[in-house]
Amino acid sequence: MATKQAALGQISDYEIKHLRVFKAVVDCGGFSAAETTLNISRPTISIHIANLESRLNLNLCKRGRSGFALTDEGTIVYEQACMLLESLEGFRNIINNISSNPTGQLKVAFSDGLSLDPRCRVAQIIKLFCNQAPDVELSTYVEHMSDIERKILNDELDIGFIPYHRKHACLSYSHLFTDSHHLYCGKESPLYDLPEETLTDELINRYRLVHAGLYPSEEAHQKLSRMNLKGTSYYYETRIAMVLSGQYICFLPKEVAKPYVDHGELKALAVDRQFYPVGVAVIGKKAISHNRAKELFYEAIEHVFSDVTDAAPY
Repeated sequence: MATKQAALGQISDYEIKHLRVFKAVVDCGGFSAAETTLNISRPTISIHIANLESRLNLNLCKRGRSGFALTDEGTIVYEQACMLLESLEGFRNIINNISSNPTGQLKVAFSDGLSLDPRCRVAQIIKLFCNQAPDVELSTYVEHMSDIERKILNDELDIGFIPYHRKHACLSYSHLFTDSHHLYCGKESPLYDLPEETLTDELINRYRLVHAGLYPSEEAHQKLSRMNLKGTSYYYETRIAMVLSGQYICFLPKEVAKPYVDHGELKALAVDRQFYPVGVAVIGKKAISHNRAKELFYEAIEHVFSDVTDAAPY
């Protein structure tokens, strides 16, 4: 039997649309799951995939009672589609952003809690940026800071707001402010009612500590390495929930913990020695390509933080 041969000539917008649908189906793990993402019905999705398979003369996926799965050819087409669509988006953004009045999209991500932290002045930055670049589509996300770094390096994001924890040669860093992380327990903890003078490091280190799973500085690493690390949780809200159970203690930024302290739900322990500084920075990829929207966002940050003079603790 003769093997089917794929023959693809000029790629039109029609094929690009099919490829976008195909990528969304794969990313979502099936036709049904992709309905919400694509905002089209399952039969319409099936038509797009069938038309793409017919155009390529390839069987791209298996669907049935056993579930959705890619064929070997489908895997290759998916990988190439990802590169093609990413390249098209990059081309569009570069062209749209080389003029003095940029358009296109700017993608900005924030690490846990920073988007609503008043010290980040995000609302002021966005207001100024939108006045300077009214035609740019601004997309914002909340991500794990390691994912923010990775996505910026892979050109999936443009700018990130993160607690500083390492220096990457391909990233630029703009310091915003310095956080002070203190050690806290919940009111259900036996440590809560103990006098400050009885809170020795030996006693504190007996209690289970939940941490973010990252070491933001050498000072933090040295402090945490001597403690009873028995839980990990990157996000503040889940860390706080674990501490409120009375079963864990943890380090938190003073400003994040303040509302809980004010309500008597959390208490700082050994405040004179159980703390460490963490700098908060804006990061971006060191790139040669011109991106006017990104430049304007950085200009907005510089203007909003023009009154800040504290040195970065890293």
